[in-house]
Amino acid sequence: MSFKDVAKWNVRASALYAAGVWTMICTYGYITYKGPRQDEPGKKEEVQVPENTNQVIYETPHSKTIIIYKKDFVPYTTRIYNFIKSFSSEPGSGDANK
Repeated sequence: MSFKDVAKWNVRASALYAAGVWTMICTYGYITYKGPRQDEPGKKEEVQVPENTNQVIYETPHSKTIIIYKKDFVPYTTRIYNFIKSFSSEPGSGDANK
């Protein structure tokens, strides 16, 4: 590979890099200048109050997740913690927490 080939490759790579950087800078400026489109009329979302107290709703701009827990649900982390804690407790104190 001659020096001219290396120089051509370097110029092309630099031009591609510069185009990408300028695209990113101009996009950021455009979005900052225009701002978010919250003023536009459109459908308004209604806030829903969960009917069930065992129901948790996580809502993001892209998704909506509904988690429904069982009535007497105990998380696995609490179960593991209680199991490990039972090894360090005094003998006969197994039902004292209930």
